[in-house]
Amino acid sequence: MAPRRPDKKKAKKSGKGATSRDAGASGANEKPPSPQVLVRAAELQLQAGNVQDAATLAEKALEGSSPANDDALCALNFLGQINLELGDFDAARAYLLRAVAIDEDGAKDESIGGGPEKFLTLAQLSEEGGQDSVGWFEKGAAALRAQIQTLESASGNGKGKQSDEQSSVLEELRKKLAMTLCSVAEVYMTDLSWEEDCEQRCESLTTEATMVAPDFAETWQTLANVRISQSRMDEAKAALNRSLELWKDLPPEDPSVPHFPSRVGLSRLLMEVGMDQEAIEVLERLVGEDDESVEVWYLGGWSLFVTGEKQKENKAEEDYKASWISSRVWLNQCLHLYKLQDYEDDRLGEHAGELLAAIAKELGEAPVGMEDDDEDGSGWEDESDEEMQE
Repeated sequence: MAPRRPDKKKAKKSGKGATSRDAGASGANEKPPSPQVLVRAAELQLQAGNVQDAATLAEKALEGSSPANDDALCALNFLGQINLELGDFDAARAYLLRAVAIDEDGAKDESIGGGPEKFLTLAQLSEEGGQDSVGWFEKGAAALRAQIQTLESASGNGKGKQSDEQSSVLEELRKKLAMTLCSVAEVYMTDLSWEEDCEQRCESLTTEATMVAPDFAETWQTLANVRISQSRMDEAKAALNRSLELWKDLPPEDPSVPHFPSRVGLSRLLMEVGMDQEAIEVLERLVGEDDESVEVWYLGGWSLFVTGEKQKENKAEEDYKASWISSRVWLNQCLHLYKLQDYEDDRLGEHAGELLAAIAKELGEAPVGMEDDDEDGSGWEDESDEEMQE
């Protein structure tokens, strides 16, 4: 749940091209445009999708800035963002490191490239990972805490009353801080799991995250992950239920609903603690939002297969057959998309095939005409209905 860069926003081009051209060129007797004007023009070009033009303007802004001043910080920060868009991560890292040299603690205003964002991006771009990533995340967290404290103090001076705008900004900052703390915990659970203080650090990080943003579903999801690593399954289930309750009844467009990849991860955690029905409900919702995700179809098929195994152990013959028929629907669609998209996860494809073979051994092959090469996918639901009637 690492902090995410906002998606590019497409903007109307009318009136902006002229601004950018004026910023990029000047007559012989005209004063060259200021670095601020050039960066603003570069932002407009980036919003319009003209990444190379934006980069050219931002470079001119940097050339026209005095070293280590606010104009240079703004240009460097923006060039880091542009190179991320271009996929040149080495260049992005180099620009952002130069920006850090100007704004070492993120205390400068975000409008000129200050704030925590560059630290959080450098954490994600770290080639070393581990402690290097943690160091950058912690610098970002410190900058976020300072921003939160400043806003809280300002509202305190106003007799405790906050405007709607202040409340919204504070909520977003707390959410971003919680995301950052969860990202550090995830580094400890993966790259730094061998550290002696790993468990203690994860405990303190997730505790702070849930206190800072108790209504942010992904903090409870991270806490559940920590509890699973500690084999404290009942507490993991409680945390997962808390996470689900915060968004499961909300419409997809609600900002409180976790991002798609986060919910895919959530479904895996639910399966790991045996909350199979909840996992299937999450996956069904994900398929409704994106029916071309190989991983989601695979996880749904796997979860239904596990559900059927449990029903079979409990001698619920009709129930387990129904679950495995549904599992076959999901797994067939998974492999259909797997081939169509030339999916690269070989182990996923192999496991899906193994599950289908186990189902076929027990229930026989799927009805004729319902194989996994259905071109439009229209047969997936029909197969389940047809087999249930046999």
